[in-house]
Amino acid sequence: MHATLTRQKAAQLADGPPSAGVRIDRLDRAIGLLVDYADEITDALREDFGHRSVHASLVTDVAASIEPLKHAKRHVRRWMRREPRKVSPAPLALLGARAWVDYQPKGVVGLISPWNFPFNLTFAPLAGILAAGNRAMIKPSELTPRSSALMQRMIATAFDDSEIAVFTGDAGVGAAFASLPFDHLIFTGAASVAKHIMRAAAENLVPVTLELGGKSPAIVGNGADLDLAAKRLMFGKTLNAGQVCVAPDYALVRRDRIGAFVDALERAVAGMFPTLDGNPDYTSIVNDRHFDRLHGYLDDARAKGATVRELNPPKGALDDRRFVPAVVTGVDDTMDVMRDEIFGPILPIVPYEEIDDAIAYVNERPRPLSLYYFGNDVPEQERVLAHTVVGGATINDTVMHLSMDDLPFGGIGPSGMGAYHGVDGFHTFSHARPVYRQSRFDISAMLRPPYGKAIRRLLDFKIRR
Repeated sequence: MHATLTRQKAAQLADGPPSAGVRIDRLDRAIGLLVDYADEITDALREDFGHRSVHASLVTDVAASIEPLKHAKRHVRRWMRREPRKVSPAPLALLGARAWVDYQPKGVVGLISPWNFPFNLTFAPLAGILAAGNRAMIKPSELTPRSSALMQRMIATAFDDSEIAVFTGDAGVGAAFASLPFDHLIFTGAASVAKHIMRAAAENLVPVTLELGGKSPAIVGNGADLDLAAKRLMFGKTLNAGQVCVAPDYALVRRDRIGAFVDALERAVAGMFPTLDGNPDYTSIVNDRHFDRLHGYLDDARAKGATVRELNPPKGALDDRRFVPAVVTGVDDTMDVMRDEIFGPILPIVPYEEIDDAIAYVNERPRPLSLYYFGNDVPEQERVLAHTVVGGATINDTVMHLSMDDLPFGGIGPSGMGAYHGVDGFHTFSHARPVYRQSRFDISAMLRPPYGKAIRRLLDFKIRR
C-alpha cells in the first residue's frame, strides 16, 4: 500500500493538476463501470447479505452512485474556475493589487467505505475526489467480501493503479491503510471505529472527513398525516432493512397519538411487504452478529418493561436473516435500544406532550446525522429547525436529503465532520489556495521603515470606530 501511495504521489507531482478533460474522462470511466457491472454488483450484494433486494441495490448502489458522478461531470469546469476576490479594504498600499483563489487538488485521497452500501459509499465520494483532480486509494469493508473483490476487479479494468487502487483485507489491513500519509482521508462507518481512524490520521496530520451516524430522530408533529408519515418513515426504516446511516432511529410522537400511529406503521409495512417470508424486496441483516445484536435489543427492552409489537409478522420463522420490523413502546434510557444506534428495522417510540419537549429530548443527546420532521404546521416546523443542530434535515420524508447532489452531506460532532456531495465535495477534496499579486508600482514602500508622517496618517485612518 505504501508503495502505491508513493507512486500516486509521484505521478500527481509529475503530471500536475489534471485538466478538466482528464477529470471528465476519469468520471466517465467510473460511470461506465457502474453501468457495465450493474448485474454483477447486485449479485455480489445479494450473496454478501444472504439476500438483498435486487431493485433496491440498483437504486441505491448503482443509480444513486452514477448520479453524483454525472453531476460532477456536468459542473466540474465551472467548479475549477479561478475565483476572484476583492482586494478590500483597499488602503493606498493595495492599489493595483489583485487577489484570487485557486482550487488545487490535494493529491492522494484515502477512502475507507462501509459494508451497508459498498458501491454507493465508494463511488459517491469518488465523484468529488476525481472532480477535484485527485488520485485515490480505496479500502472497502471486509464484511462484504464479494462486493469488495468485485470492486477491486472493476477498478483495475478501467484505472491504472497510479490513478485509483483498491485494497481488500481484514481489520488489520484497514488499520495499516488508515495510518498511511494521505493528503486527505475520508471514512464512513461507526463512531467507535472513527476514533481509531482519526487517531491514526493524526500521526501524519492527515485532514479527515468522517461520515458516521448516531440516533437520528423523527418528530411526528402537530397536524401530521399519520398514514403518510408512517409510509415515508417506514420506507427509511426498512430500506436495506434499516442498515442505513441516515435511517430514522426512533420516533417522537405526541402521547395521545401513539396508538393510532403504531396502527399506521403496521399498515405501512403490510402495504410495502404483504408478506416477509421469501419476499424478494425485503433485505436480510448482513451477518449473524448483527442479526443477534438486533434480537438482543428486543430481549433487553422486554426484560426492562417495554412492549414490542412486530409489524405484519409471518406465521413462521423467516429465513436468510430477514428480521421482522418491530415497534417498541414504553422505552427508557436504560434500554440498549435507546443507547445504541440501532441500524436495523426496529423503531422505538418516545412520547412527548408539547413540541418543545421533543426538541429538548433531541438536544439532550449527541447531535445526530439526520433529523426528520413530519407535519404541515410551518411555525412548528421552523421552531424544530431553528432549535436543533443536526447534520441534515428532511421535512415530511426520510433519507431523501442524502440523494440531493446540490446539498452538502455530513454530520456534526459525534455524527461526523466535514461534508461532501456536489460542489461541497469538490471543495472538501480541494485546497483553496489564496493568491495575492502586488502592483508593479512600489506603493507598499510606505509600510516599510523608516516610519514617518505617512504611516501615522494611515494608522489614524485605520484605527477608528
